[in-house]
Amino acid sequence: MKALILALGLSLSVTGMAHAAGASDTDQERVARWNDLKKEIFAGKTIEPSETMVRIDAPKRAEDAALVPITLAMSDKDKVKGVSLIIDDNPTPYAAHFIFGPAADPGEIKLRVRVNNYTDVHAVTETKDGRFFESKQFVKASGGCSAPMGMSDEEAMKGMGDMRLKFGEATPGKPAEATLMIRHPNFSGMQMNQVSRDYTPARFIQKLDVSYGDTLIFHMDGDISIASNPVINFGFKPEGKGPIKVVASDNQDGRWEKTFEVPSASN
Repeated sequence: MKALILALGLSLSVTGMAHAAGASDTDQERVARWNDLKKEIFAGKTIEPSETMVRIDAPKRAEDAALVPITLAMSDKDKVKGVSLIIDDNPTPYAAHFIFGPAADPGEIKLRVRVNNYTDVHAVTETKDGRFFESKQFVKASGGCSAPMGMSDEEAMKGMGDMRLKFGEATPGKPAEATLMIRHPNFSGMQMNQVSRDYTPARFIQKLDVSYGDTLIFHMDGDISIASNPVINFGFKPEGKGPIKVVASDNQDGRWEKTFEVPSASN
C-alpha cells in the first residue's frame, strides 16, 4: 500500500476519477466516487464503518482551504497498524498514509491539508489483524490546491528542509506528544507563479520517517494535498534511550535529516 500514492498520483485527475466536484453533487454521486476510490486504493479489501477505530475531526467549513486542520483519532489504538487519509475530490485524493512502529502511540495524528472542493474526507485504518475500518466527514472548502503561496517561489524555498520539534509535557509511564514542523513549500503543481505566470512544478514531501533511537515511531507517505510547511502532531512512547530522528525526502530527490533530544519526564 505504501507505493499506492505514487501509483495513483496525478493519474486520478486524468482518468476522471477525481473530476471537478462541488456543492451541487448529490450524496449518491459522492458515494459512487468513494466506491471507485476504494477499488483503486484498497483493492479486494472489505472496509467496515467505525468511528471507534478512526474518527475525523475537521472543520465543516474551512477558514483557509490551503490550511485545513485534520485530526485522526483512534480510540482502540493498540489494534491499529496504520491509517490513510483520503480527500475524495482533490486532484490526488490519497493525501497521506501512516504506518505506526513499536515506539508509536497511535491514538491521534494531526496535520494540515489542502482541500480543493466541497468534498467527503475519509480516514481508513488497518488493524494489526488485517481488518480495515473507515469514517468520513464532509468539508466545505474550495481552491486549496491552487491557492498561491503569497510569496515568490524562491522565498517559499528558503530554508527548505529546516525542522523543529516541540514536545508536550512528559509524564513518567505515559505516552508523550510532539509536534514536527518542516520548512517545505509542498508545491502542488497547480499554483501559478505570480511573476512568470507559469505553473510551479510540483515539489512535495513524499516520505517521512520518525524514529526514537533505533525504533520506528511512524512512516508517512505524502502527496500534494499536505499543506505547505507541514506540521504533524503525533504521540510516542518515551521508553529506552536515544534521540528522535527525522528523515524527510521529497519527489525531487531532496533529503533532510535531523535529530532531537527528548526531554526527561517530570513527576
